[in-house]
Amino acid sequence: MSTARTGEVFDIGYQNYEGPREGRPRARRAVYKEGIRIALGIGRGGRAKIMPWAFIVAAGIPALVLALIAGTVDRLAGDFSAAIDLPSHGDYYGIASIIFLIFAAAVGPELLCPDRRDRVINLYLVRPITGTDYILARWAAFMTIMTLVTWLPQFILLTGLALGADNPATYLQDNWADTPRFLASGFVLAVYTTGIALAVASYTTRRAYAAAFIIGIFVISLPFATGLSQDIGGTAGEYLSLLNFSQIPILMNDIIFNENNLTTEEALSTQLPKITQIGWYAILTVVPFLVMWRRYWKLNP
Repeated sequence: MSTARTGEVFDIGYQNYEGPREGRPRARRAVYKEGIRIALGIGRGGRAKIMPWAFIVAAGIPALVLALIAGTVDRLAGDFSAAIDLPSHGDYYGIASIIFLIFAAAVGPELLCPDRRDRVINLYLVRPITGTDYILARWAAFMTIMTLVTWLPQFILLTGLALGADNPATYLQDNWADTPRFLASGFVLAVYTTGIALAVASYTTRRAYAAAFIIGIFVISLPFATGLSQDIGGTAGEYLSLLNFSQIPILMNDIIFNENNLTTEEALSTQLPKITQIGWYAILTVVPFLVMWRRYWKLNP
């Protein structure tokens, strides 16, 4: 004896999408915006916000302190620039560069490692975007954050120095050229740190491993390159000094401001031709970017 099969049809309201289809440009923008939110911890728990915002505050503290000192000296001694040799805009990146480097090491891997570990990358790569679209959007997002993080303290310092002067308008008029210089120098620092941080992060699914390796690159290269270059001396020592990877963007800062930074006054690499310094910076910027891109451009879901 057979029983007849029965079934019911339910209308649950699904409808075809009839809106505009924005394609790859819209998908790229979405990945870019999400990268910015991830870097700043926006839309995530409180613990995710602690690290990026703590570093942002830490980067601004030296600028705020210098601004307060400038204002105090101005009130007590009149012309603060003559009374005390305060670090300038050209010196600031040398003073705070370690904060920016650690920020890149701690926050940069957040944009890549979790997606690979949790296989979320496969969802991104469902058409219409490609691996190249994904990694370029992530790179642009973190580069944007790094640029803003490097610029913010300089604007704090500029405001403090202007307000500490007898005539803020006159100070800004006399020192207006510092603004495009520190903007350019901050951008140079941001591109450099973004490339290295994301290139390392593209090779691991563990954020802690990536952060430790990035910090190791900057920290270990400092005493190694400095000590070895000074022991050898001469032209060979000057070139070996370029292995101090934490100092490379500061050399570019010196070129932009046309003056030696407080942290590079004794560096042998400053004696090399400027074209050599620029070329080495370009290599250490372009190669990590290409390495990172190579890891993703053929990636398929």
